Amino acid sequence: MALETIVLGGGCFWCLEAVFQRLSGVERVVSGYAGGQTENPTYQAICSGATGHAEVVRVHYNPEQCSLAEVLDLFWRCHDPTTLNRQGADVGTQYRSIILYQGLEQKQAAETSMEGARNGFSQPIVTEISPLTRFYEAEPYHQDYYNDNKQAGYCRVVIQPKLDKLGMT
Repeated sequence: MALETIVLGGGCFWCLEAVFQRLSGVERVVSGYAGGQTENPTYQAICSGATGHAEVVRVHYNPEQCSLAEVLDLFWRCHDPTTLNRQGADVGTQYRSIILYQGLEQKQAAETSMEGARNGFSQPIVTEISPLTRFYEAEPYHQDYYNDNKQAGYCRVVIQPKLDKLGMT
């Protein structure tokens, strides 16, 4: 069975990468940039907020082991989709909540999952659902960041507690 992919953003891509790497049926997670207008963006350009891109992950999953609905369910649980352009202390449009779909089936699944997630939040969901036009892979040092840097401050203070809360440690 061929792997399927979906591109998701919900704050720092290091967090999303660490979370989705631990979901059974996910084969690969790639950190990157998408949703903006600048071609071939760099991390420094993304941080300026001028590119329009968000920090995202491309989740490669085996649909025989993990459904798109399961991937999207974890997406809603692993970040706060009610905060506009921020997750915790990470602030800016590059940290926005976004689902970048490929095709009508993914668009409908994203919209359905968002509708189902609404009851779990006291504030309105502000997640953007848009077509994926281009995914740019982030620089190599961003890939597999948590697994390679578990003792780094951000990993210990932000990512590890998130994994603990989700029962993924």
